[in-house]
Amino acid sequence: MSSSDLNAPAPVLVNLQLNGEATSVAVPPHWTLLELLRYGLGQTGTKQGCDKGDCGTCTVRIDGEPQLACLTLAVDVRDRSVETIEGLGTGGEPHPLQEAFARLGAAQCGFCTPGMLMSATAYVDDLTLQDNPQVKRDDIAAALAGNLCRCTGYTKILDAVEEVAHSVLNRQRELAESTAEDE
Repeated sequence: MSSSDLNAPAPVLVNLQLNGEATSVAVPPHWTLLELLRYGLGQTGTKQGCDKGDCGTCTVRIDGEPQLACLTLAVDVRDRSVETIEGLGTGGEPHPLQEAFARLGAAQCGFCTPGMLMSATAYVDDLTLQDNPQVKRDDIAAALAGNLCRCTGYTKILDAVEEVAHSVLNRQRELAESTAEDE
């Protein structure tokens, strides 16, 4: 055993909910959430880009909020909920945003897409919680502002998010009207 092995900090156990499933992994205490996901758990959908918090490719949702995995220490997600791109969609079906990105050509090389989708999902989810939700392109752009794309010019990305946001709100209004009629 070398002296560097003796000086290495002991791994720490991180218990979290990953995409809805209880998960535990021991990691070095200096690891970021990005390292935990990619190298500790094999969740490679979360991309490693700049490692400085500039590009947004590593965006995940922690307790529902978009966060940069490269700037979040793994120990800081203990007993928290983390959602990655692998957690979008249900029953093997893509999330509506994933489908819209594919259909509208919003993903070119695809490197930024996982982070972009995680931010977009948070935007749509937050929109449904508002009292009088309005889909505004400027609000979508602001929600995605931390995610850089070098290929698309953003127009198709904004189109996809806008389309899904309108669809989700229309479905929500139809359900509300149907419930009101039943009462």
